[in-house]
Amino acid sequence: MLEINVKDYGKVSAQPGESYEAIIRRMALAGRPKVLAIRCSNVLRELNDTIEGSCDLTLVDLASSDGEKIYQRSLSFIMIYAAKTCFPGIKVRIEHSLSKGLYCEFDYERKLLQADYNRIREKMLDTIKADLPFEKVTVPKSEAIAIFEKLQMSSKVALLKYRDNDWIKLYKLQDQIDYFYGYMVPSTGYVEHFEIIKYDEGIILMHPTKYYPFEVPPFIESPKIAEVFKESEIWGTIMDIGYVWNLNALIESDRHKELIQIAEALHEKKVATIADIITKQRKRVILIAGPSSSGKTTFANRLKVQLKVNGLHPITISTDNYFVDRELTPKDENGDLDFESLDAVDVDLFNTHIMKLLDGESVDLPVFDFHKGKRTYRQQPICIAANQPIIIEGIHGLNEKLSYHIFKRDKFKIYVSALTQLNIDEHNRIPTTQTRLLRRIVRDNQFRGHSALKTINMWNSVRRGEEKNIFPFQEEADIMFNTALPYELAILKKHAEPLLEQIPQSEPAYGEALLLMKFLSYFKSIDDDQLVPHVSILKEFIGGSGFDV
Repeated sequence: MLEINVKDYGKVSAQPGESYEAIIRRMALAGRPKVLAIRCSNVLRELNDTIEGSCDLTLVDLASSDGEKIYQRSLSFIMIYAAKTCFPGIKVRIEHSLSKGLYCEFDYERKLLQADYNRIREKMLDTIKADLPFEKVTVPKSEAIAIFEKLQMSSKVALLKYRDNDWIKLYKLQDQIDYFYGYMVPSTGYVEHFEIIKYDEGIILMHPTKYYPFEVPPFIESPKIAEVFKESEIWGTIMDIGYVWNLNALIESDRHKELIQIAEALHEKKVATIADIITKQRKRVILIAGPSSSGKTTFANRLKVQLKVNGLHPITISTDNYFVDRELTPKDENGDLDFESLDAVDVDLFNTHIMKLLDGESVDLPVFDFHKGKRTYRQQPICIAANQPIIIEGIHGLNEKLSYHIFKRDKFKIYVSALTQLNIDEHNRIPTTQTRLLRRIVRDNQFRGHSALKTINMWNSVRRGEEKNIFPFQEEADIMFNTALPYELAILKKHAEPLLEQIPQSEPAYGEALLLMKFLSYFKSIDDDQLVPHVSILKEFIGGSGFDV
């Protein structure tokens, strides 16, 4: 008999060789989200795995990021299974996240109708009700490649050829077999809630999330974000760079240099287009917002240059300099200082200063001393000309409450985010948050001396702030700019891996580090950072930027 310590629940007894699922079923866990996996000594494990010895367990449910991913992945396989059972020969593509769900498209001999989606949904419900097992099988890589060649899953075949592993773990659901990046629940009955919404050329597969663990969140259409994703996918198709293996092939054949040049030229062209719109519309106040590690600072600098090309001379203001003094900073639900709350900003002073500048008055702009937690002043008053624009960067830029006193006719709002174009294969997407986290790990170490451990430990708090203060306002933007670069993970890999390897197993962040390292293992590395232009968004994270970031 073994004694297992379960975090927040105390000690439970278990037999050697017993599954974690069996232990969980014996525990009284009413009133909390369903447990979908566990962490054993900080390593993520499936519930079907068996206990080998005494260890500390942490329950993983839908209120966690790992739990949400496992639920989403398992639901995706059920949807793929149902679609292929209902429509033999159909091909399913899981494209990207959208409106708190997954946007998916289908290739079939004809266009699917609402009645067809209803049929898939009913088959999914039957599959869940039957509580069918997800069976994990381990096969030689050559056998896995042969399986997917027979199934005509070309992106999986190409991806596996770049894997160093001699053995590949696959999942089976009845007669369907697939390869997934990450773990599953033990059986289909674990997936209790979902919804299918017909959207554009496919569907949005809705599911519970970390912030809605007991139900499917309300569907809120995001047409502007959808358009950005569609644009990046069209470009990816033109460049033949939709999947990781495409990038690996370019690197292997030494054709990635041209990809870098084209990707950077596309960024510059889009920044110039935005500058032209601002110039034509004579906008005076340009508000730039976006989630962490989106590259807002470099974007703002590049936009400033393009506006100067158009004969304008913008000034730049950061809302961070309008923080209230530290003792006035609000606290979050955990009692910690909440710097991402709008109440942490002196909104009235900000509006007063902007209005004075627009009216041609002289203003002494503040500078926030983060070490002292106090606002100071430059003692160098400035004023601007009648046609001189103001670029304002800050997480609340899209929220009307920040700039309530400024006429809407004078404002131009830009949402900046890194919406990844690449997917691992047709059934495994790359979460945008994963790319941003890797960017931040590298940047925080490069410029702030932070370890990967510290950055990962802060990430949940950062994400909560984004969900509350940024994402609800993203559709308020006049235009969106996607800072993702199709080659960036091949550059970030060599910077991030040594930092992730330093996280010891004794830390809860160890499991996240393992997942990130596994993710990076899919990519071949681009070793020469000099290939990245000095004005690139990527330089904001790896160093060597031509701008003051």
